[in-house]
Amino acid sequence: MTLDEVEALARAAHQDQTDKAGRPYAEHLAAVARGVRERGGDDGQIAAAWLHDAVEDDALSRAWLEEAELSRRTKDIVLAVTKRPGESPEDYAARILATPGALLVKEADLAHNADPARLAVLDEATRARLTGKYARMRALLGL
Repeated sequence: MTLDEVEALARAAHQDQTDKAGRPYAEHLAAVARGVRERGGDDGQIAAAWLHDAVEDDALSRAWLEEAELSRRTKDIVLAVTKRPGESPEDYAARILATPGALLVKEADLAHNADPARLAVLDEATRARLTGKYARMRALLGL
């Protein structure tokens, strides 16, 4: 799949979703993909950025991902950044760190999620909870 095809697929898969602030979810995907590109990521990492929440959010199935015309590395990155139910932050971070290319994608994801302008529109309790969550994950990842 080309990056344009991956982007179109990700936008379609998440078309009815919004983020915690009520914004179209595709805005987050685009920001993460842009963040990966700006950090020197390659096409495989950019593709993974577009798809980074697809399996976790049930927008696309794991079976779809396994059959997709994507590199094994891109698929592995998507699976590495896919949080699993009941998984500890430590186990999640360890999987990301053990998967080549995944840290850059997660770094871009965290950067956008923790953007003060993005957090500012949330209620105080949610903002405080997410700020702590993102800071803990950054620490676990050594960012």
